[in-house]
Amino acid sequence: MLIEHYAGAFPLWLAPTQVEIVPIAERHVDYANQVRAELKAIGARVEVDARNEKMNAKIREHAMQKVPFILVVGDKEQESGQVNVRVRGQDKAEGSAATADFVAG
Repeated sequence: MLIEHYAGAFPLWLAPTQVEIVPIAERHVDYANQVRAELKAIGARVEVDARNEKMNAKIREHAMQKVPFILVVGDKEQESGQVNVRVRGQDKAEGSAATADFVAG
């Protein structure tokens, strides 16, 4: 009944994967795992998509799976300790946020 009611777009508290982290390149996987560890520490259900696929394909796939938050990490985010936040149902990214701010809020 819940699947039909939400059409697969579960609220954050019910989603099997709440956050998906997409590193832009292989060199960003370590930072993605660091962010994942911070989120797991607060009890979030989070995964890192480290497959050797194009970033846009990974983002599109997770958007189709209706993951509530997709975090994209690259050089800029790694240097500044931030994440680029994409919220389910919005075409454009919310923008960058400090990792600590995203974890806290």
